[in-house]
Amino acid sequence: MASKISVLGSTGSIGTQTLDVARMHGLEVTALTANSNIRLLEEQAREFHPKMVAVLDLGAAAQLKIALRDTDIDVFCGDEGIIQAACEESCDTVVNSIVGVAGLVPTMKAIKAGKNIALANKETLVAGGRLVMEAVQSYDVKLYPVDSEHSAIFQCLQGCLKGSLKKIILTASGGSFFGKTREELENVTVKQALTHPNWDMGAKITIDSATMMNKGLEVIEASWLFGCRDQDIDVLIHRESIIHSMIQLKDNAVIAQLGVPDMRVPIQYALTYPKRLPSPVKELDLAQLGSMSFYKPDYDTFRCLTLCRESLRKGGLYPTVANAANEAAVAMFLREQIRFLDIADIVEDALNGFSDNKEDFTLEDILKADRDTRLRVSEKYGHSSFE
Repeated sequence: MASKISVLGSTGSIGTQTLDVARMHGLEVTALTANSNIRLLEEQAREFHPKMVAVLDLGAAAQLKIALRDTDIDVFCGDEGIIQAACEESCDTVVNSIVGVAGLVPTMKAIKAGKNIALANKETLVAGGRLVMEAVQSYDVKLYPVDSEHSAIFQCLQGCLKGSLKKIILTASGGSFFGKTREELENVTVKQALTHPNWDMGAKITIDSATMMNKGLEVIEASWLFGCRDQDIDVLIHRESIIHSMIQLKDNAVIAQLGVPDMRVPIQYALTYPKRLPSPVKELDLAQLGSMSFYKPDYDTFRCLTLCRESLRKGGLYPTVANAANEAAVAMFLREQIRFLDIADIVEDALNGFSDNKEDFTLEDILKADRDTRLRVSEKYGHSSFE
């Protein structure tokens, strides 16, 4: 069980809920980081009194340093500051809730510093799965999944004999546009895409849910976490988000993990494993729920899911390229430079245009593929705009 934690991305949705868990169970918080939200970060710092805080934005860090001058909390900035927080000497567990591939380097640095990882940053395993899992083994640390789906699988596997797993079944809410046709999605707005039926998430992840890119990334993540091939991972639309994922064993028994849609359950399990402690989450009332629904995904309309599976099968740096193109495209969509359906087109174009794949890649290869992909996407599509 974790006792001293560093929270990367503490002002985001996962970060604030992590602090709910820390508050309830008296976990010591040794470091906090944020991108630029210094107002909330200052509040968190004054409540939890960590040894240090770090802000990615240099100007915001300077302001925070002034705001916290009456405390003994050290303030750091930039990428190096985030890495310092990930490697803070006294912490035993790093909660990584940074959005995007920016979470990869801090994760690797934390592992090499001997820290256990509670991972809410799926792009870390999408882009660097082989490197991360090898490092976890080499440095003898633990990696606990925080994503609700992967936590559910991890929970379902407890007590199952090694070699008994037949299939993973990832559930998906279907996002903002479940049941819509491509024609109906032609002119959807950013505001419509940001309206999620069940979960309260950041903008980027909510858009990924709407395109089902999020589920595609989770397929790749699951393949690394649980040693499964693409064909051993199914996706099932479950609108209510009550079953968070399932496993099918070799005797065809299916085990599911259920609960109200609240991220504090998987966060707490990652931080208190193997204990089951009281949580701030309300009980699930199945009688009140009444029924649950299940559907097959529409791979033709929501092509990002298909493209992620293809990148997983191709292997090497292809998942890195898919993720980088998506991150760039989502940023452009949020700025209303491209249309919703353009996101999948841009990811597909980036995968088709990639020719420098490596199976035996390094961290530097990942970062280069990520940078090059973003640059190509920006140069080709960055000046587009809605009519």
